[in-house]
Amino acid sequence: MSYEQQIEPNPAVLSPEEEDLFDYAYEQPGSIPGTLKIEDNAEIPDIVLIDYSSDRANHAVNLTPEACSKYLKTESVSWVDVKGLGSENILQRLGKVFGLHPLVLEDIVNVPQRPKVEDYLEQLLIITQMVVPKTSGKGFSLEQVSLVVGKNYVLTVQEYPEKDCLKPVRRRIKFNKGSIRDMGADYLAYALWDAIIDGFFPVLEIYGEKIEDLEDEVIFNPSNQSLAKVYQIKRELLALRRAIWPQRNALNTLIRDGSSVIDPDVLVFLRDCYDHTVQIIDIIETYRELASSLTDIYLSAISNKMNEVMKLLTVISSIFIPLTFIAGIYGMNFDPNVSPFNMPELEWYWGYPFCWALMLTTAGGLILYFWRKGWFENFSNTIK
Repeated sequence: MSYEQQIEPNPAVLSPEEEDLFDYAYEQPGSIPGTLKIEDNAEIPDIVLIDYSSDRANHAVNLTPEACSKYLKTESVSWVDVKGLGSENILQRLGKVFGLHPLVLEDIVNVPQRPKVEDYLEQLLIITQMVVPKTSGKGFSLEQVSLVVGKNYVLTVQEYPEKDCLKPVRRRIKFNKGSIRDMGADYLAYALWDAIIDGFFPVLEIYGEKIEDLEDEVIFNPSNQSLAKVYQIKRELLALRRAIWPQRNALNTLIRDGSSVIDPDVLVFLRDCYDHTVQIIDIIETYRELASSLTDIYLSAISNKMNEVMKLLTVISSIFIPLTFIAGIYGMNFDPNVSPFNMPELEWYWGYPFCWALMLTTAGGLILYFWRKGWFENFSNTIK
């Protein structure tokens, strides 16, 4: 028996603990380079191809990896869009058709990866993060999009088959808008990357409105839910920052170092794409500062509200303390018959009305004093 046969696991004789170890082997540090880890809930890949030139544009769906190979041998530009990462067999066949390095295929399949650019001489790998607003209008989802740029093709691989932000690029190709059909695959890669980066702006507009509404809530009607909303926005803005910041570095690297598959004329457009990332980062940083300031505003509003409550309680106590003092005096059990100094008011004919008049006069005088001091101005909001 050879050495390889001795170490090969036999599923029929493995214990449940040993099976768990082999299932977890891909996640262990030191895994074999190029190992693909397919998630259990990943969607089966759907391959869509758009092949175009200056005078035509063809569209094909539900293709096999082998069916894409014939388009790679033409002079036209081919955009192969793969949606889903749920089949290792299909992904391996795609890697074979496009001649992908095992490490490239690993970066594409084993998500999420940090956005980056890697040059493989005849191919350029671009890893990006695409942000997609949720249909419910609450929050967003981040999706890795991998671009492999060749001489006359662009291979894009997305995690999910749902909607993306690349529809404007498809429409430009279909209706021949702009100069995209007169340019090469490198320009297509720029257009796709630019669409992905511009997809951050609508999401940031939503967060700008959320912060404005939350600012009014924190100032005029702060609550525990307000503080939870502030922290939620801060976490989501941090996720956006982590998604866009490495893309700026990747663009800067590509612009500075260049690539054999990127024409120098296209680098000019990538500079504009770089400017968009800087603008997005500035907006995110501004929103994060606003969100942080909302925490301080919330604490100040709660503190002010507490001060108003304490002020109201102080006023009430200040009014009733002298009344309690008067009631306490006349509640003492001194017999006026023993001494003329023992509370002679108890034998007065108008003694009881006099006591009420004294207490009401004292309370009214204090209320008038506090009103002139302006202590009652904000009590209506405090009571609410």
